[in-house]
Amino acid sequence: MNIKDTIMILLKDGFILVFNQNKLDIVRTAEALIKAGINNMEVTCRINKPLEKLARLRKELPDFAAGTASLIDWPEMLDVYNKANPQDPLPSVQEVVEAGASYLVSAVNFSGASYKKYAGQLPIIPGCGSATEVVSQFSKGANLCKIFPAKQLGGPAFVKAIDPAIHKTISLVPTGGTNPGNIPEYIDAGILVLGGSFSMIEKATMNKIIDEQDYNLLAKELAIIKQLIDRLRAEKYPDIDFSKASLEQISQVTGRNFNIA
Repeated sequence: MNIKDTIMILLKDGFILVFNQNKLDIVRTAEALIKAGINNMEVTCRINKPLEKLARLRKELPDFAAGTASLIDWPEMLDVYNKANPQDPLPSVQEVVEAGASYLVSAVNFSGASYKKYAGQLPIIPGCGSATEVVSQFSKGANLCKIFPAKQLGGPAFVKAIDPAIHKTISLVPTGGTNPGNIPEYIDAGILVLGGSFSMIEKATMNKIIDEQDYNLLAKELAIIKQLIDRLRAEKYPDIDFSKASLEQISQVTGRNFNIA
């Protein structure tokens, strides 16, 4: 799958699940997502043995877009962390690419070196906390820009505040504190893709899913989120069907540029 295909999956899905749960099986979670109509997931490097889990996911579900997140793309910082945690070190960007990552996500900016190496090959979604960071990272080759931590930055109000400054051109992906209650505000603010973890599911229900390893219930809960996003995007953009539209059509209707030459 090439960069354009992967970005199309993200746009069709409208949602990126942050897989940060060691108590769930990664492949069965991906299968629950597929059942819910979602064909991607970001595997955070905060879970145990992320490279092994990513490689297994890519092997067993090769058509599923498995991204990698929580990357620290700064050698000095990575070295400090890994020296302190030799039993389960954080992988580098190169290591997750070699393990088969379909797209790259970070809570912070990516380095210029990674843009030179991977821009145009894999979708790059850096974490940004200001309009300046969004524009700077996009100018280096980012395809979408993650707004993180979205809740602490101001939620939908923050998106509405910085969107005019970026001329409503760059597609933002709010992550952190997103939930069914604020998804309508985010979509209304022009968001096409949201990031969210299992905290989007009611706590008691999530505990049941984990305790009973109930992936059918997980699929049901994820489908509710997917259907909400689909309905709200259809209301916001009545002239486009995200499940069928081309990248060029989505860009033309929404005004968003995805940085693909």
